[in-house]
Amino acid sequence: MSNPQQLRYSKEHEWLTAAEDGVSTVGITAHAADALGDVVYVQLPEVGDAVTAGEPCGELESTKSVSDLYAPVSGEVTEVNQDVVDDPALVNSAPFEGGWLFKVRVSDEPSDLLSADEYTAFTGN
Repeated sequence: MSNPQQLRYSKEHEWLTAAEDGVSTVGITAHAADALGDVVYVQLPEVGDAVTAGEPCGELESTKSVSDLYAPVSGEVTEVNQDVVDDPALVNSAPFEGGWLFKVRVSDEPSDLLSADEYTAFTGN
């Protein structure tokens, strides 16, 4: 699966949409979902939580391991994807569509987010 060109990516393997009315959608990449294996549980930040770029804000548990979920930007969580909480396998089957994790009102964006091509080169895919 290729990385959608319109998204930006963190080196911790999260993706981020361009802000719409100041709000961006966050998920994990197909590369991360493949590395995790079958995701069986997600712990997401709650609506109203403040997240900080580069800091853990949740967890993804798979049949292989438990991994931290990192915030790619700083801001306030405005929505979480209840579908993923109810069916964590969406992270594997549709990481860039129905498997999104949360939405955040961006207050600060780090300068080191990668383009799709830079992320592809970073992961060696």
